[in-house]
Amino acid sequence: MAKNLLFENAAGQQLAAQLEEPEGGPAIAYALFAHCFTCGRNLKAVRHISRALAARGIAVLRFDFTGLGDSEGSFADTNFSSNVDDLEAAARFMAIEFEAPHILVGHSLGGAAVLQVAARLPTVRAVATIGAPADPAHVKRLLGPATERIAADGVANVTLGGRSFSIKRQFLDDLEHTRMQESIRSLGRALLVLHSPADEVVGIDDASRIYQAALHPKSFISLDRADHLLSDQRDSTYAGSMIATWAEKYLQSDGMPTRSDSLDAVDDGTDEWVVVEIGKGYTTRVRAGAHRLLADEPVDLGGGDRGPAPYDLLLAALGACTAITLRMYADRKGWPLESVSIRLNHGKIHAEDCAECETREGRVDRIEQQIDLRGGLDADQHKRLMEIAKRCPVHRTLNSEVYIHTQSAARSRGVDGA
Repeated sequence: MAKNLLFENAAGQQLAAQLEEPEGGPAIAYALFAHCFTCGRNLKAVRHISRALAARGIAVLRFDFTGLGDSEGSFADTNFSSNVDDLEAAARFMAIEFEAPHILVGHSLGGAAVLQVAARLPTVRAVATIGAPADPAHVKRLLGPATERIAADGVANVTLGGRSFSIKRQFLDDLEHTRMQESIRSLGRALLVLHSPADEVVGIDDASRIYQAALHPKSFISLDRADHLLSDQRDSTYAGSMIATWAEKYLQSDGMPTRSDSLDAVDDGTDEWVVVEIGKGYTTRVRAGAHRLLADEPVDLGGGDRGPAPYDLLLAALGACTAITLRMYADRKGWPLESVSIRLNHGKIHAEDCAECETREGRVDRIEQQIDLRGGLDADQHKRLMEIAKRCPVHRTLNSEVYIHTQSAARSRGVDGA
């Protein structure tokens, strides 16, 4: 649910932005995202991270810095300081139009920028960096021999990522005047450093320098085997989900609502309810105790495929219950059961084709369950475990009469007219 927007920077130029909003309800918090050097708001990793945050209830504003993407201005006239100013302008825009940012997320040089701007934004509670350099002067290494041409001639064209950019001497001068370590030490916000040991653009040592300079609370997550741009969607989605999980603690400590607050169960004084919410679209949020997950429909059925379909969740419940029951029984008996693997499938068949079914007309639901028991089990132990598999509580529930009582939540609270 990305909304295209425009806002003005300090020079009055229009910067192109997108707001990624949660589906099915209001945002519990707002995040501001800063992309990498010469990148843009539509970089795949930026989109995937933003969507992962939105799936956890956090709205994300991402935008093109001055002179990049669809934003106005000349890139040659920008520098690290102007990027920081653009972030501050974006935060002001969010405060006026939506809500001031509570979380800052920065990728690569954008990570250095959010560390620099955080002190100017009093509403920010948490800052996350991804593959960020400990010093923005790191960019000079990316420019290579062009650094000398820029210093001598005042300007040079540089090819980065297959595109040509004009960079002026003032850009390099600005980098030299940035005091990054001081900004990190005086951050005053919770910090999460995400970095890949395999990052060949910004080495893992930069993550160590950022972490060591920062005061607590601070955390580190290794993006194992990810490249600098998080080209694999699994890496960027993982990064986004981890940021959302980590940030929730610091949103709660500030008395802010969290996703769990918006998933309130019927107020009966217990936590025994599974709570499900849906808004526009088919993506559905589920809370089971302290656990959160999404359900959805496949794309070909009009969904976003952001989680298992309802029948997949049903099969997962049966499979999980069966596996746990087998594990518990084998452990109690002291049998050498090493692992259990279960494959399940759901479909409908004609009742007349089911010899074991009591229903004789129409169609009936059929769940096929294939159980693979591994370990040094003898034939009798294997046979007994297959019998026990049919005794798991969910299996029994599905095979017995089930009464589902449905009522209006308003009526259950005593509200008339429900």
